[in-house]
Amino acid sequence: MTHSLRSSRSAIGHWSAATIGVAALALASSPARAQRANDNAVTAAEDAFGSSIGNETIGLYSSGSVRGFSPVTAGNVRVGDMYFDRQASLNNRLVDSSTIRVGLTAQGYLLPAPTGIVDYRLRGVGDRGLLSVVAGSFDYGGPSIEVDAQLPLLGSRLGVAFGGSHAHEEYYDGSDAHYTRLAVIPRWRPTDRIEIVPFWSATYGRDEEVAPTIVSAGAFLPPQVRRRHYFGQKWASRDSSDTNAGLISKARIGSAWSLAGGIFRSVSATNRNFAELFVDTSQDGSTRELVIADPGQRYASTSGEMRVSRSFVDGPRLHTVHATVRARQVDSLYGGDAPTLDLGPRRLGFAVPVAQPAAFAFDARTRDRVRQTTFGLAYQGKWQRVGELSLGVQQTNYSKVTDLPGTEPSATARDRPILFNAAVAGHVSERLAVYASYTRGLEESGLAPTNAANRNQALPAIRTRQADAGVRWALNARMKLVIGVFDVRKPYFNTDEANRYVVLGDVRHRGMEASIAGNPIDAVSLVGGAVLMQPRVTGTAVDLGRVGKRPLNQPARTLRANAEYRPRFLPGFSVDFAVANISARAASRDNIVSVPAYTLMDIGARYRFRMKQAPAMFRLQVTNVGDTYVWNIVGSDSYALSNKRRLTAYLALDI
Repeated sequence: MTHSLRSSRSAIGHWSAATIGVAALALASSPARAQRANDNAVTAAEDAFGSSIGNETIGLYSSGSVRGFSPVTAGNVRVGDMYFDRQASLNNRLVDSSTIRVGLTAQGYLLPAPTGIVDYRLRGVGDRGLLSVVAGSFDYGGPSIEVDAQLPLLGSRLGVAFGGSHAHEEYYDGSDAHYTRLAVIPRWRPTDRIEIVPFWSATYGRDEEVAPTIVSAGAFLPPQVRRRHYFGQKWASRDSSDTNAGLISKARIGSAWSLAGGIFRSVSATNRNFAELFVDTSQDGSTRELVIADPGQRYASTSGEMRVSRSFVDGPRLHTVHATVRARQVDSLYGGDAPTLDLGPRRLGFAVPVAQPAAFAFDARTRDRVRQTTFGLAYQGKWQRVGELSLGVQQTNYSKVTDLPGTEPSATARDRPILFNAAVAGHVSERLAVYASYTRGLEESGLAPTNAANRNQALPAIRTRQADAGVRWALNARMKLVIGVFDVRKPYFNTDEANRYVVLGDVRHRGMEASIAGNPIDAVSLVGGAVLMQPRVTGTAVDLGRVGKRPLNQPARTLRANAEYRPRFLPGFSVDFAVANISARAASRDNIVSVPAYTLMDIGARYRFRMKQAPAMFRLQVTNVGDTYVWNIVGSDSYALSNKRRLTAYLALDI
């Protein structure tokens, strides 16, 4: 669904045949916004819940974490308003921007699952040719060049957007990699009522050294080590490829009917891969280095959706009924790791090079096949100046067949739940709206982490549920406040005493989220948000003291704010600030160890100008200004380094 159509869903006006037709078509993307010199996440954001544009990402949530869970594993990814089972990442040559939808903003999406929705927007084609170039020095001096183009071929009827980029990326742990990203997005409108959008993208990573994982020997945090100094084995690197391809087609028939369909292929693959583990790490910095080699891993999905919609006008009310079929087929090949290489004791943070083995004795790999088909019916009702109602029911047929090496027969899991969702919003006044919703879902649980004994194993499907409610208040014409409460419940995964990543109980994330966004004055843009959460684990393992009440790596408080100031006496110039405060997080399964709270600050500047009549922007930013040291939690008593202070500088030019 286009951004403009989504924004107008609650608009007050008269329902007409033309209005219904435009809403029914729901074109795959908005008019082109390819001008990279205008990239600005702060001014583009509608709220503080999470958005990205170009190379900038802001907000409380991301595609990997919404209300403490992953919307990608929940099956809540949308491309052009169509259901998409994402296995491979979507690169910035393909997508123009992404937005996290929660609460009221998620209610326009059919048949959502618990956890927020990640809404990706494909790059579009405008009415004129455009070439955008971004070149500069990104994190830790890593050079990068990005080229995006849009080329109309037959006016607004036919065009193509395409792009490519190459970067030598540098990371906080001292490792690096070379990444090439490509995308092509043709767009064909044979008539005013039909749009067809195929696309293809690929991301190729080369010589990426794996990040070290530090496992503590007891109930304490590891000693701090120097960042930007790689202390693993240089030969423990991997090559990877992520490819995504698809076709989105939408049409409206008459003034009341519409059809929409999408089919997608998403493949994430690596050749040989490694895990660098520094185990039995003591407080004095002594540790032992283990290297585990894996053969090629591959996760491939074919997914899609077919939808037919019918709208009815009843005076000031608009009723729309949707019938949809969603399906996905996922084929995974993983495991088969070679015997662990024990490289012996050493000092944490100091590299001790060891010759690469001549060969690795890989084991047989595990295969699993997921087949899922969902038949759904949904109703959306809109009553001008009164409110909106959404109802949905879906029958899901799920099966998963796993072929374990040396085991016969195959292990099979099946589920046939009937799932439903309901949401209501009421317009108390033109400035105040209230909302509430309830959703049940069936979702995958992702993969076991690298530090687990069953690393990379695909985890079973789980039942989930979510309830939320809140208010949206337009403080004035330029500022909007959203306050909501939520309760999300899912099975709880963590490593057990045998270091296997399995279900250890149930987890509930209950909390409050708030967002304020807009322009308090003409020269200032502000996006601020907060999440105050009470995450809790329950079950027999908690009762027996094997697992603590706090889930791993879940903060009770997250505060984020971004602001931009544009001084009138310096046309084209602006400065921006960002601050994030994260409370303490449980770092061990039993909650004995926690990572302390921390605060990060960023500062940046932009200068917009013209270079021979071409719009241009120079961007400069320093992130983590205070060089704060933070441990990332990757498992129970398992840690990874995080970013230090770094400088980004680049030039964007639209030709």
